[in-house]
Order: sequence, then C-alpha cells, then structure tokens
Amino acid sequence: MGKISVETCEIEGLKIITPTVFGDERGYFMETYNYNDMKEAGIDINFVQDNQSASKKGVLRGLHFQIEYPQDKIVRVVRGEVFDVAVDLRKGSPTFGQWHGVVLSEQNKKQYFIPKNFAHGFLVLSDYAEFAYKCSDFYHPNDEGGLLWSDPDIGIDWPFPEGLTADDLVISEKDHNWNGIKAYMKERGL
Repeated sequence: MGKISVETCEIEGLKIITPTVFGDERGYFMETYNYNDMKEAGIDINFVQDNQSASKKGVLRGLHFQIEYPQDKIVRVVRGEVFDVAVDLRKGSPTFGQWHGVVLSEQNKKQYFIPKNFAHGFLVLSDYAEFAYKCSDFYHPNDEGGLLWSDPDIGIDWPFPEGLTADDLVISEKDHNWNGIKAYMKERGL
C-alpha cells in the first residue's frame, strides 16, 4: 500500500516526501511512515523518538540543532500550516550556511527529511498548528545549539502570516538570544 514520491532540493540530502493519500466520502488514509518506502527513497535510518508540538499563529521555533548528538528528522504538520526551514551546517559542505524552506500543511500532507547537522526551525502560518517529527537520536537537554532565526548572513525569507510583522512573532527568549552563523563558525574554527 503506501508508496511515496520524493523531491530532492538544491541542498543535497534534504528531501520533500509526499505520501500517497487514499480518500473517499469517509475521509482519507495514508501511511505517514513506512521503513521500506523510506529505505527505497534513500532514507535508511533507525528513528528512535517521535515528538509533537502545538503552536498558535506567529510562533517561530528555531533554529535548533544538537551539537554532539545530531539528529536526522522527518517533520510534518498534522493540523494547520507552517513554513519549515533547514540550514546546512555540515562541515565542508558546498552549501554550508544555505537554507531551504517548504510549506508543510494538513492539506498538502508533505513531509520534510532533514539530515543530521542541519539547523531546523518553523513559523506557524495558520491560526493553530500541530507539528510532528521523528528523530534518529534521543533529545539531550545539555546538547542544544541554535542560530538566530533572523541572522542576515543566513537570510531566510520568512513568509510572515497575514497581518503580522517580525515584531508580532512569538519567539522564546532562548531563540531570541542565539548568535548568527558567523559566531557559530568562529566557535568551531570553520
């Protein structure tokens, strides 16, 4: 049953996954994860943790990563709509520091595969969103890293929800205080 379609992105390793959805007058059915389909798509990973969050319109979470215990992730939206972003932090990558964003929604049912050593974040575009993701390693609270969501050196073109500006976004204190990519590079001798 299941099969998926996979789009690659201009940043190697990132993949947009669209599941096959079977719908009728009752609603719909889809496989949100099938190891064999993912393996065939080049995602042969043992996922060990599933997470879910709920956020209101204008919430921005990110840009997060784990330092010593990096995680591969498959992210998706169960309800609502978000703009999801990955920033390449792979040492030696030709696209280091570049970002790619995709709209994930309950309507398009797309998923985003983000490999290890990417920073990740999202902005809620709908009134409310439920966001779910699989991780290839466990969360380690003392291993958090982050980049400033508005770093001009990364230059993410966030599509603010209708009627909101950057000043209206709901961002945690921690996410307001991350440094930019130049400081990240200096800390790591890159």
